[in-house]
Amino acid sequence: MIARIQQTVKGALLVDLVGALGLTLREFFRPKHTVNYPFERNPQSPRFRGEHALRRYANGEERCIACKLCEAICPAQAITIESEPRADGSRRTTRYDIDMVKCIYCGLCQEACPVDAIVEGPNSEFATETREELYFDKDRLLDNGDRWERQIAKNLELDAPYR
Repeated sequence: MIARIQQTVKGALLVDLVGALGLTLREFFRPKHTVNYPFERNPQSPRFRGEHALRRYANGEERCIACKLCEAICPAQAITIESEPRADGSRRTTRYDIDMVKCIYCGLCQEACPVDAIVEGPNSEFATETREELYFDKDRLLDNGDRWERQIAKNLELDAPYR
């Protein structure tokens, strides 16, 4: 009975409304934390998982050894790899495709790769107008790797103590 009376008095005096207005006024005069995107950007973690990239060695040779571990571990089955042996006996990929519509950006492909060939780079702005543009082939992945190599290498170096 007493609880019901307290609730009625609280409702009649608009205690909740006054409290909410007080909170609004208090936050209204505090400095804002808004970022003027795209002219300003928040700092990005070295572990950020963005657009995929295939990396190369310093001599220009692609790193992928066609072990297919990334294809096997991908929970979304977004990666397709075909390979063939080379004259020296090593394997290299002839086809490396990632369907970014299927990709869930889990990072397991990057963790499974023994030579850090496939990585998720720092680019978060790769919106497209068609689904076909989100089907990354080997050439596009290598171009991404060439474009973002310095940032990717820096992020991997910063992340190395935690691996």
